[in-house]
Amino acid sequence: MAPAKILVVDDDPAVRNLIQRFLIKQSYQVEAAEDGKTALALFEQFNPDLVILDVNLPDVIGFNLCQEMQSRNGVFVLMLTSRADEADKIRGFAKGADDYLTKPFGLGELEVRVAAILRRQRVVTTAEQKRLVFEKLMIDPVRREVSLNNQPVPLTALEFDLLHFLASHPGRVWRRAELIQEVWDYEYVGDQRVVDVHIGQIRKKIEADASQPALIQTVRGVGYKFECPTHSPQLETNS
Repeated sequence: MAPAKILVVDDDPAVRNLIQRFLIKQSYQVEAAEDGKTALALFEQFNPDLVILDVNLPDVIGFNLCQEMQSRNGVFVLMLTSRADEADKIRGFAKGADDYLTKPFGLGELEVRVAAILRRQRVVTTAEQKRLVFEKLMIDPVRREVSLNNQPVPLTALEFDLLHFLASHPGRVWRRAELIQEVWDYEYVGDQRVVDVHIGQIRKKIEADASQPALIQTVRGVGYKFECPTHSPQLETNS
């Protein structure tokens, strides 16, 4: 199996070189860029499996670059930032980031996060290829598309994975730790509130009233469940 390809984007040469050398020692293929323009050019040529992306770049905001890359092929993105502000984390996840690491960080922690993200697979098995239809909401796992009232709903890769997982088990209550294990596919070493952030983003996009959610319901003291609108979902095979 070919080693995973990682693109490191950071304008600080010391940080950039340290990460690049460390990941090469871990047998990854690594390219590095110091700004957004170079990063996008390398992104097209290198086609990385994961982008390690600094929020503060000289020519572009890292959040926007994350969204641009995500829109092209759903690449995994690990955001780096010197800010520990919760609002920054929410913004990063809303733009499609898979995980978040605050500077300064240890190389051991970076190694764990990178390996964990790359273990996540976005391929679906045959059993999971059926479209889920709940009245006006349609979830297509093959095309990775969601529509509401026949209008496309723009979800990040992680938002899609989380919604599809919950909708595949209607009525079942999931704890945050269970969702992290099932959707992130690893023992998440960060804050479990990452689940709340993604649920909040999904609700804004699919609920008639995000403050009174009907589809993704909070079960106090436990976690979340997906509730069918009034009847069981229809299953459709992709043609």
